[in-house]
Amino acid sequence: MPISKLAHFSVRTTDIEATRRFYTGILGFKEGYRPAFKFPGVWLYRGGDEADYGVVHIIGIDKDDPSGLTEYLGEMDESSLHGSGAIDHVAFLATDLADMRRRLKEAGLECRERTVPDMGLHQVFMEDPSGVTIELNFPAAEALADVVQSGGRHD
Repeated sequence: MPISKLAHFSVRTTDIEATRRFYTGILGFKEGYRPAFKFPGVWLYRGGDEADYGVVHIIGIDKDDPSGLTEYLGEMDESSLHGSGAIDHVAFLATDLADMRRRLKEAGLECRERTVPDMGLHQVFMEDPSGVTIELNFPAAEALADVVQSGGRHD
């Protein structure tokens, strides 16, 4: 099969700063090079992936002049920008579950957690500022170690 991996996903948003803060402050992506498009945006990298053009592309909407974005990507009704639409969620492999829980708590963000039976995978689900569901997959051993350390609770 000619497809080797997901290159990136893009989030079109009316609140570029809140989206940038979520993906950098909570998920830990780093802002990097972005071509000089005629519309606002940010390209985010996980580190060491500069040759791959980033993982998350945030596409800002300039309400005063949407022509650059419309010309490049086409028009999209603003009411359709909330939630995942036909895409249910975007998933990443991750480590350091305890640190992620801390970040989410400090940011006041809700999440849902579950351990996948028979896979050794612990999942954390949250929504970004545009309502896109993000799934983080941690080794289940991290969740178990955290439960043992905390006496059965994680706050």
